[in-house]
Amino acid sequence: MPKTIKTTCPYCGVGCGISAEVDPLARTVVISGDVDHPANFGRLCSKGSALGDTVTLQGRLLQPRLHGQDCSWELALDALATAFADTISTYGPNAVAIYGSGQLLTEDYYVANKLMKGFIGSANIDTNSRLCMSSSVAGHKRAFGADTVPGCYADFELADLIILIGSNAAWCHPVSFQRIRAAKSANPLLKVVVIDPRQTSSCDIADLHLPLASGSDSWLFNGLLHYLHQQQAIDRDYITQHTQGFSAALTLAGTASLERVAQQCALPAQDLQTFYSWFAATEKVMSLYSQGINQSASGTDKVNSIINCHLATGRIGQAGMGPFSLTGQPNAMGGREVGGLAHQLAAHMDFSNAEDIDRVARFWGSRNIARQAGYSAVELFDAIDAGKVKAVWIMGTNPVVSMPNADKVRQALGKCDFVAVSDCIAATDTTALAHLLLPAQGWSEKDGTVTNSERRISRQRALFAAAGQAKPDWWIVTELAKRLGFAQAFAYQGAADIFREHAALSAFENDAEHGRRDFDLSAYADISHQQYAELPPRQWPLNQDYPQGRARLFADQQFFTASGKAQFIAVSPTKPVNAPNAAYPLILNTGRLRDQWHTMTRTALASKLNQHKPEAFVEVHPADAERYGLAADSLAEINSIWGSMLARVHITDSIQPGNLFVPMHWTGQYASRGRMGGLVNPVVDPISKQPESKHTPVRINAFQAKWYGFMLSRTELAAPTTEYWLKNTGTDYYRYELAGLSSPANWLEWAKGQVNLPGNITAGWLEYQDTGLGVYRAALINQNRLDALLFIGRGPTLPNRDWLASLFSKAELEPAERQVVLSGLPPIGSEDSGKVICACFNVGEKTIRAAIKTQGLATVQDVGRCLKAGTNCGSCIAEIRGLLASKP
Repeated sequence: MPKTIKTTCPYCGVGCGISAEVDPLARTVVISGDVDHPANFGRLCSKGSALGDTVTLQGRLLQPRLHGQDCSWELALDALATAFADTISTYGPNAVAIYGSGQLLTEDYYVANKLMKGFIGSANIDTNSRLCMSSSVAGHKRAFGADTVPGCYADFELADLIILIGSNAAWCHPVSFQRIRAAKSANPLLKVVVIDPRQTSSCDIADLHLPLASGSDSWLFNGLLHYLHQQQAIDRDYITQHTQGFSAALTLAGTASLERVAQQCALPAQDLQTFYSWFAATEKVMSLYSQGINQSASGTDKVNSIINCHLATGRIGQAGMGPFSLTGQPNAMGGREVGGLAHQLAAHMDFSNAEDIDRVARFWGSRNIARQAGYSAVELFDAIDAGKVKAVWIMGTNPVVSMPNADKVRQALGKCDFVAVSDCIAATDTTALAHLLLPAQGWSEKDGTVTNSERRISRQRALFAAAGQAKPDWWIVTELAKRLGFAQAFAYQGAADIFREHAALSAFENDAEHGRRDFDLSAYADISHQQYAELPPRQWPLNQDYPQGRARLFADQQFFTASGKAQFIAVSPTKPVNAPNAAYPLILNTGRLRDQWHTMTRTALASKLNQHKPEAFVEVHPADAERYGLAADSLAEINSIWGSMLARVHITDSIQPGNLFVPMHWTGQYASRGRMGGLVNPVVDPISKQPESKHTPVRINAFQAKWYGFMLSRTELAAPTTEYWLKNTGTDYYRYELAGLSSPANWLEWAKGQVNLPGNITAGWLEYQDTGLGVYRAALINQNRLDALLFIGRGPTLPNRDWLASLFSKAELEPAERQVVLSGLPPIGSEDSGKVICACFNVGEKTIRAAIKTQGLATVQDVGRCLKAGTNCGSCIAEIRGLLASKP
């Protein structure tokens, strides 16, 4: 019988609550937003709404595999323990490592960190969260003495100026963005400024867009600090009583006159003046920043340049104001709490403090605790490549795709003595290199906690029993710990036991005598199993003073530095480490898309999420397209000194000349050469060790394809042998985009043989060919059911795929459809919805255009009432507005 379970979304750091109506026997779930959860109040984005489509067992890793053969858990764990024990015995503890993920639950993170740092005695455990928010961690610690996010989501409704910095929140944090949109509608005084080199969907609500030059953020905010001082808009009492270092910070910022900043940032001085004057005149200012700030070789300085402006005006810790980091992953914050980064210990303690090391060792009862930081993410894979790390366990992430210089990561793992990967997905670019595969539970089976961007701890609850032999990540860690001789310290029976210990460690010697720490869950140090099961969403700290949690910190002007005062950081703007040059004259920027997540292992399973942006692409300014001979919708090859990729050309003036943008999601499982990680600059911030993913020097050239094409098939095909292919999963079909440098002698034989289409005889095939024009089209029809299509042309201009794809949902073709199928155009009078605009309700562009024309729709609200498009997560609103603006 169906039952309703409250849980948490596994995507971005917004941490939305979910109400899941579960049928455990059918293993199906209907997803809706939890109206009581304070992170989203019932709203979900397109990805969260589609979670029910991703709980399939398709592609799941359901049994341990050792050297490519299924095996028992006993054999798998013995192999893992032997590899680690033998490596430690021969080479020492620093020859082993764990690489984790912001997809892990806090309990998983805690035991993995405890095992490596507390008992194996090495700090070689880092996480893919290093790639998204470690600069924010470092900036917080320098300014506040601790990795403390001061504010909360409720401040969105209370602010009068919201600045989005390096954040396309409309696509990357849609629910928070829609909350800001609603706040703007409700408050006529609220202004929104977007600071981003690209004109993104977030600009839809912007009163001002500052398309600054890539990497110039520190100039911008140093200039703001200088301006605030000049205009006497600083809070001198606050600076004197509650901060240190202002003079040094101002001295460096004093060179940043408005005119010089405008030049360095490539911005109109008038726009800069407007932004600075708004900031100076507005008390309730929120500065929301994300990967455009963090993913930089000077990301920590950029974070501190933002914080400096809030400290100078005293705008921190109060309602509606403060710097706010929009976290990328669902539990990046939880990982920070337990010390998931290589330079941290646990409970916001780290290796920079000998007393912290001693404190954690005593709490854990460890005689072998690590004494210094381990390898951070880029350093770790470099160490594997150099043979310094001999055995590595990768947990819940896909570094062969997501890491910078990803080809080197693949090379490193290929020659590593022992690679273990625990994942819920069997086939990824990383699992292909593993000696040992360990089946981990997926989102719908996991039980534990996560912490979102506003410090809110929420429960993730299992919806189904574990599939196959999948196990919780924490269980796998504890089984390894037992085999390594640490059973007594890892005698957990469930996630509640781990959370209780995690809370107790946060409370241990966290007092005036030993020094107050920001992270404090002492209210949960004795939590019962029942209380844990019913745990409501709460913001830490959770202690005697704040048993229900605390929304904001620093309202009392008490910071966690040695002096108790916040620290200004003197920031000297620097040029990017690797600047464009004659060989690589363009700047590559990377980022996320609206409907995809990380390396697509989950979102690619939901067909509705694959339609809006179905293919890896590169955004190019029209001037650069002309300069480099790039045609719209053709393919381009992008090269850096680290690697290359192929991508579909999108020509747009939303990007600046000299800049390119590519999405991060495609992998070797979904594209022949769509991995952007191979291109990306591996240089890191010297303080945070976060890689520079927003500024890679590249060149771009037209890919000289002799032909372009696509295939649609009812069944999944083997990877085509063409130079370019990309796979996309639809509702009842698979879509393959194709291109090649040479044509086969016989297209039909190529289609049947090389690509192995179903049906290997000519009967049932319809064909059309015009050799002179280079056109070939074929359809495989069995018992009047369409099974496959192949369309080939000399150029990229081919029929729209959407109507053709819709034919696969039919048991039989209508006679009129069969007659025109090779034309690629629907029969007169048939519906063709066009490319998907609204993924939540599967509403296409042509449907929206038709409704605008026939029903006289004039506003986004009109479209929503008529078609529902834009009424759920709202991330398509900017595109709907564009269609309204372009109507005849």
